[in-house]
Amino acid sequence: MSYPDTYYKRTMTETKARAPLAGTTDCDTVIIGGGLAGLTTALQLARAGQKVVVLEAESVGFGASGRNGGFVSPGFATGTTEIARTAGADAAHKIHLLSIEGVDFVRDTIRDLSIDDALPQPGITSVLRYDDGPSLKAHAEEMKRSYGYELEYLDRDQVRAVLKSKRYYQGLRDAKAFHIHPLNYLRGLATEIERLGGTIHDGSAATGCDLSSAQKRVHTAGGQVTARNVVFTTGGYTGALDQRLKRAFLPIATYVMVSEQAPDLIRSAIATTDAIGDNRRAGDYYRVVDGGTRLLWGGRITTRAASAAALAAELRQEMTGTYPQLAGLKTELAWSGLMSYARHLMPQIGEMQPGVWHCTAFGGHGLNTTAIGGKLVAEGILGQSDRYKLFKPFGLVWAGGMAGLAVAQLTYWKLQAQDWWRERAA
Repeated sequence: MSYPDTYYKRTMTETKARAPLAGTTDCDTVIIGGGLAGLTTALQLARAGQKVVVLEAESVGFGASGRNGGFVSPGFATGTTEIARTAGADAAHKIHLLSIEGVDFVRDTIRDLSIDDALPQPGITSVLRYDDGPSLKAHAEEMKRSYGYELEYLDRDQVRAVLKSKRYYQGLRDAKAFHIHPLNYLRGLATEIERLGGTIHDGSAATGCDLSSAQKRVHTAGGQVTARNVVFTTGGYTGALDQRLKRAFLPIATYVMVSEQAPDLIRSAIATTDAIGDNRRAGDYYRVVDGGTRLLWGGRITTRAASAAALAAELRQEMTGTYPQLAGLKTELAWSGLMSYARHLMPQIGEMQPGVWHCTAFGGHGLNTTAIGGKLVAEGILGQSDRYKLFKPFGLVWAGGMAGLAVAQLTYWKLQAQDWWRERAA
């Protein structure tokens, strides 16, 4: 992992050093984890007048929340049909509406807090790597009919006019979706939380907790926080602090690389400012960054430790296989980060016991879903709504431990093989 040298770390604009927790303090709610879910929860609680404390083991945005692809678009990694099969059609409809609300929430927050350094850029295009325009048209029609949500259908010629690759066929463009600099967005949230009276402690990993009484206690190496509510938002970096959470997710690594500055070369292949994602499971996602001068390219997942450099070589192979004209484009940076995945491939949002909340397992769901998860937990704590209960069917089920990781890796390889056969037939 090369986090200290990543594109996002190097281009973040708010660099405030936040002191570790020292001594004892009390608050209304303590949040463990300074990523997107934790900071969104803290922001909403602080806006309502609660005294909040955020404990972050490293620094704000250190985990996957601060160094991802930056995509903000509705939907879930799990298909609507599968969600309906588990939760029911009505709940599935409401859950998808939440994902749309999450997009609006992130957009509105950037506007309201003037987080200009988040650099919001409109447009995300999803493309097929095999010929099946009718399925995309049907999906666009369903989104319009069920949610009033407009998606623009792109035929093969329209796709290839802006993505100069023979690998792509049809696509759907979402003009309401957008992409951002995620670390600058998080840093903007942190600044507002502190302006509202909240406290954020970097370098303050939670080492133990007592959740048995009305007043919960969370310990770090340097101190202790007492609060009525505890929220776990630790994602793929959840350790042994709470066994219910640890057993309920799989830590999955994903990989990202950023190119050298080469605007003319990049433009010869990618003539759009849209973020791009293909239709494969754990497929490629990429976008032009730094004012059109660099290409950020992500993809691949592993369930075991792997060299970021080795995976970057695989990402480069995928990039140049898609765009042979980019063979001369050098990779300047590569890094990895851990996401958390539940066995049911849905977020885990809810109240484990009175005053103890969790908001995690957002791997593959996008920034909007993570943000709306934090908003729902805050609503639950404040008694404003019980919308978090929509996710009750997707609880803290055992993820299978080491066996679960093995199954996840085998499943990924199987899906890769299926993708290969489908594309080969195209």
